[in-house]
Amino acid sequence: MKMYFKREQFFLFGAIKGFIFICCVFFVNPGYAETGKQNNSVAQYKKLLAEQQKEFQLQRQIIAEQGKALEQLKLRLDSLTNQGAEKQMPVKQASNKPQIVAANTKKQPSTSPNPLPSKPVGQAPPGTTEKPRPPEIPRLSDTVGGVLTRKGNIVFEPSMQYAYTSNNRVFLDAFTFLPAIAIGLIDLREVKRHSFIGTLGTRYGVTDRLEVEFRLPYVYRDDTQRSRPVSIGAGADETFNATGNDIGDLEFAGRYQLTNGSNGWPILVGNIVATAPTGKSPFDVEYVQAQGVPGATFPTELPTGAGYFSFQPSLTALYPTDPAVFFGNLSYSYNAETSTNFGKINPGDTLGLSFGLGFGINERSSFSLGYSHKHVLESEIDGKGIGGSTLDIGQLLVGYSFKYTPKTTFNLSLGIGTTNDSQDVSLNFRVPMTFDFL
Repeated sequence: MKMYFKREQFFLFGAIKGFIFICCVFFVNPGYAETGKQNNSVAQYKKLLAEQQKEFQLQRQIIAEQGKALEQLKLRLDSLTNQGAEKQMPVKQASNKPQIVAANTKKQPSTSPNPLPSKPVGQAPPGTTEKPRPPEIPRLSDTVGGVLTRKGNIVFEPSMQYAYTSNNRVFLDAFTFLPAIAIGLIDLREVKRHSFIGTLGTRYGVTDRLEVEFRLPYVYRDDTQRSRPVSIGAGADETFNATGNDIGDLEFAGRYQLTNGSNGWPILVGNIVATAPTGKSPFDVEYVQAQGVPGATFPTELPTGAGYFSFQPSLTALYPTDPAVFFGNLSYSYNAETSTNFGKINPGDTLGLSFGLGFGINERSSFSLGYSHKHVLESEIDGKGIGGSTLDIGQLLVGYSFKYTPKTTFNLSLGIGTTNDSQDVSLNFRVPMTFDFL
């Protein structure tokens, strides 16, 4: 009985011990039950890590290829810059942004062509820069000074001109049989003339090298003449005053830049100026007999136009040497024949020459000095020359220019007569204002 109890105890004790061991295995350390699963997860992680390392190596290879493509692109741009080419050939390279591939995929990054920029980058290649334009200098005349209007811009230029002329004339209507004895009328006459001309001008830039211009003047003139015959013993001077005001002759002009001044050559600008006789013609002015001065006649009003068509081509040369600009102009004016009550009058053609220099004081102001000379050929009536009708008109020219705003400039020019046939003094004030038209 005792042995049976001990054997039963042994089996009971062993059963209890086995139960405790099982509980410890399943409840105290349950990780042992999942050891197989853990081993499978570690293998997957190692496989995933290997794939990521391969992907990383692939991305590094892509970046290296892109660096080589960028270097080729830089060399290509440098080559095009040195050669002055206007067009650049596209260079194929890998995509700028590498694609991120998922851990469980095996997609390869795609490549696409990357063309060169459509606009210039950095310094523009030679040949694509803006062509040189005539330098801006104070305007001295209709053919010398200023700068051509840019394409699509329109310039309104109101101006006011004042001119003063004084002259002493001797009229001889007599018969001379000895150098010191004359029989007839000898008239000494002093003439003082004031002229005011207000002009509205408009210039338009057809291209950067071609502009057209239209000018509409309004003229006011005032003449004072004092006359005294010396051959009849007149005791008093006769003073006569006459005025005239009306629209002047319309003016049309065109200017074209022929050369750009490269290779040491000057900039050449061709000019064409044409006038139409819309003002009061001097051949239509009536004259009256002066009282107290036998044989002397005076006009009842003053003309405001020339009375004939004219056409003047000219060539202007500009040579910039910073900060000065040398200029010169040659012109020929053709004056058309016109019919009058006196017959067919052919005004003499005119040869013109001017030269000088402009100097920039700073970015907003400049001045210029020049000289202009015109020689008027002999006039004719019904094919016969008029003696003493040739004229020489010389003027010393001084110009000042001030840029008030980027679009508005003040321009003042002064002309001082150097010959007997020229005006004593003339002042011209212009205010060109630029607007974007197209």
